Amino acid sequence: MFMRTLVRAGVTLLLAASRGVSISLVVSVVEDNHTTTETGHLEIHSKVHNATGIRYVKNSGICETTPNVTQISGYINVGTNMSMWFWFFESRNSPETAPFTLWLNGGPGCSSMIGLFQENGPCLVNADRNSTTLNPYSWNNLSNMIYIDQPIGTGFSYGTDTVNSTEAAAPFVWTAFQVLFESQLFSKYASREFIFATESYGGHYGPSFVTYFDEQNALIASGEIDAVPIVVSALMINNGWYDPLIQDIAYLNFATYAPGYGQLQPDDVLKNISDSLYGPDGCVAQENACYAAGTSTHSNKICRDADNYCDVNVFTPAAGDYDSYDIRQNSSGLFPPEYYVHYLHKEDVMKKIGAQVKYEECPDAPYEKFVKTGDVARTWLPQLSALVNSRMKIFIWAGDADMVCNWLGGHASVLAMDWYGNETLHNTPLTNMTIDGKPVAAVQNVDNFSFARVYGAGHEVPAFQPQAALEIFSQVVRKEQLHSV
Repeated sequence: MFMRTLVRAGVTLLLAASRGVSISLVVSVVEDNHTTTETGHLEIHSKVHNATGIRYVKNSGICETTPNVTQISGYINVGTNMSMWFWFFESRNSPETAPFTLWLNGGPGCSSMIGLFQENGPCLVNADRNSTTLNPYSWNNLSNMIYIDQPIGTGFSYGTDTVNSTEAAAPFVWTAFQVLFESQLFSKYASREFIFATESYGGHYGPSFVTYFDEQNALIASGEIDAVPIVVSALMINNGWYDPLIQDIAYLNFATYAPGYGQLQPDDVLKNISDSLYGPDGCVAQENACYAAGTSTHSNKICRDADNYCDVNVFTPAAGDYDSYDIRQNSSGLFPPEYYVHYLHKEDVMKKIGAQVKYEECPDAPYEKFVKTGDVARTWLPQLSALVNSRMKIFIWAGDADMVCNWLGGHASVLAMDWYGNETLHNTPLTNMTIDGKPVAAVQNVDNFSFARVYGAGHEVPAFQPQAALEIFSQVVRKEQLHSV
């Protein structure tokens, strides 16, 4: 989920209930080389990283009810008073050899439980808000899956949140995997194929975090630090927010003519948007000023002002009364439903999975820290370009009914990447990918890079097109170019 000001104003339902922190005094006893806390968690303390460890519950019986499939949920302590929520599901098939996939939702400050319960996780919550149904299109059919709520304060995570930018978030996620892979619980996954899958603000997170992981790997290789290499084999981003300048311009293009859906706004509104984009001190000028300011001390205000101006004067009128996550619905659209939020608020569910604070889907506090540094207005396209140029397996996709991170802006972003395949990509037409003869996406492939416009899908692609999403994921897992089946 990508949180623009319009969304914060109520276009999409946000449950930002106040956090009710209630943590029992921990009393520990030794049990099978673990400690067991009064709150019912098993606990592992890191021997390498200070103030870190894992507190977890194994096989809670919640969500994944497939026989003999292990699940683990709980907290990774990534620093003093920093408890990062995770939920791991073993692969339903060949878990001993299946890859290891991280899923992160966006926001910034939105929980990855969105992806788990609404998109590609093992279960869906029923309309009674009290029970679940197995998801036959879950990605843990093919991979060991881990979902993480970050930064601190998001979802079930709690404690001190110091993260105020994409760049600042990366070290904590890296530390989380250092702690996981140090433990016997997860050490076997350190050598597996590691797939980094994310969406929305993941267009920032993905390039940033993978670049940071690679930088740490170089330090490990040179002997400068003693740590576990985290080698990402594939990066998947759907409906991502990569380059604000390119994607703000795409709001006008999408509102003028959304392929498959037509003109979204009347001519007079489109003219006002165009004036706001290209006029003196307009959105384009302010975004360029943000890029030029780099990371200088005065850049935060320049970028923050640019994002606010573009949000109010470009995005908001372009979206109008549409649900910005699915233009086929109005702004009170109900799909995918929010049943899972009510389910996660149930005290018995929280107790079984080991959650210690009330769930907040997209709380304001983490988001506002990013806003203050102007992070939303900054581009991560150079880092994405470098990763593509390194020949890493990278897949960029987007549901074609999404407005907020629409596919025209995503496609324009990848066409602007500086890499060896740029000219080839420009000369490669979008062609239909079909499943059993039915078109599900328009795709481009150049070596290890693929792009897809997924038909009939909103912002959360796997929620709208679960079969197509699973098939696409399977082809990424097998390191194949996208193709019909």
